[in-house]
Amino acid sequence: MLNHEYCRNTIFNRNFFMDFRGTMTYNERKIIKDFHKCNFYEIFEYFQAESNKLRAATKEEKLSEKEENESLISKYGFCLLDGHCERINNFRLEAPGLFLGRGDHPKMGMIRHRVWACDITINCGRDSKIPMPPRGEMWKEVRHDNTVTWLASWTDNVHGQNKYIILNPRSKIRCESDHNKYEAARRLHKLIDKIRATYSEEWKSKRIYVRQRAIALYFIDKLAGTVRCSSLRVEDIQLHRYLMDKEYVVVFDFLRKDSIRYYNMIEVEPRVFNNLKVFVKDKEKGDSLFECLNAHELNDHLKELMVGLTTKIFRTYYASLTLQNQLDELTDENATVPEKLLVYNRANRAVAILCNHQRSVPKRHQQIMENLRKKIHNKNNAINDLEAEFIELEKSANLSKTVKDKMIAARKGKQLECLKDQLKTLKLEETNREENKNVALTTLKLSYTDPRIAVAWCKKNNVPIEKIFNKTQRTKFLWAIHTADENYNFLGE
Repeated sequence: MLNHEYCRNTIFNRNFFMDFRGTMTYNERKIIKDFHKCNFYEIFEYFQAESNKLRAATKEEKLSEKEENESLISKYGFCLLDGHCERINNFRLEAPGLFLGRGDHPKMGMIRHRVWACDITINCGRDSKIPMPPRGEMWKEVRHDNTVTWLASWTDNVHGQNKYIILNPRSKIRCESDHNKYEAARRLHKLIDKIRATYSEEWKSKRIYVRQRAIALYFIDKLAGTVRCSSLRVEDIQLHRYLMDKEYVVVFDFLRKDSIRYYNMIEVEPRVFNNLKVFVKDKEKGDSLFECLNAHELNDHLKELMVGLTTKIFRTYYASLTLQNQLDELTDENATVPEKLLVYNRANRAVAILCNHQRSVPKRHQQIMENLRKKIHNKNNAINDLEAEFIELEKSANLSKTVKDKMIAARKGKQLECLKDQLKTLKLEETNREENKNVALTTLKLSYTDPRIAVAWCKKNNVPIEKIFNKTQRTKFLWAIHTADENYNFLGE
């Protein structure tokens, strides 16, 4: 990675060197103390040469590698689920390497260890043949848990989080799970007023546990399930009786996943504000805001309010509701397909802002924008030249009044209209890329918003599905493409 910009990052280098020293012997650590005195260039050259070999591979070598990969897929890429053959999403483990992260992630540069058989838990049916581990090794555990959908699990050493081998998104069980999630979000719409009345009443409870649970649920509802309330600390919020002409203000300011900053300023009910003042009283900055509450207990309470309700269902509900409302409000049925696509992306961006799905501006964004502007400039010049030529041809045709001259002028007119349409499309693309440069839309489409909303919108507005969902996404949402007609509405109206 010596030619990568990460290697110029202080956090990346510090974390790497700390982990690197952790792999050394006692004597090596006595000698190797300064990262800047280390020379990794020979290793870098070796891997560059290996990469060059792969790029220079012959057609026969590439075909042989392809056949080998297909052989691995046929051997390891499928499983039996309830007697049906199902594709596994990805049966390959991540190779050891350096964790990169996004933005200035505090763990960037840490070494991801190799995963061995003794790190892996296998999950299979009681009567199935247990997969064989590599020779001389043993699995960490073999279990037969039919209440979960993962096939293998291990713990990532960088984050300490569980990683899973799961079924392909097109598998029956994954499609059913997706469908159930979106249907639960639709049911929530019918019960949301009752749930709000319940937690509002609980703000007055004499039991602090009930009040903390009710305030947490209020935030989950008000913030669209985008904040994990059970892990909020005192330092993550500031309370202001008056702020910027507003009353009872709570300011959220903390780092979320991948060190993306979450900042939000909201007005709250007076009783919520007063409860929060009680919750933070006599606590240190690092103390839990809701010390009486944990995620498991909160989810149990949510299931009592509605079957299948979780904090994630709130996020799905608000994301889907926002997408539906934005598309209904912004779509002009007389617009062109490129104009409608801009509307769709703007609707998705509203969802991204709601869910705080930010990203760093892509490294190539500026270059892409410059190339687009050059194309727009060149297209404008071509239009101006053709327009001048068309005017002259029209004059000649009017003077000569011959059929041939009129046909030539008409052809130039059509070319001119075609160029103008191309210019319009380029300008729409420029607007779209600039507006979406710092928001991440892919995860929203894959996990947060009901895909039937987009499918119905495409069918109703004659927008090709492939303009919205790529091939992989269309595979995942095949059930939605087949079941949603143009009249589908998330609210069921």
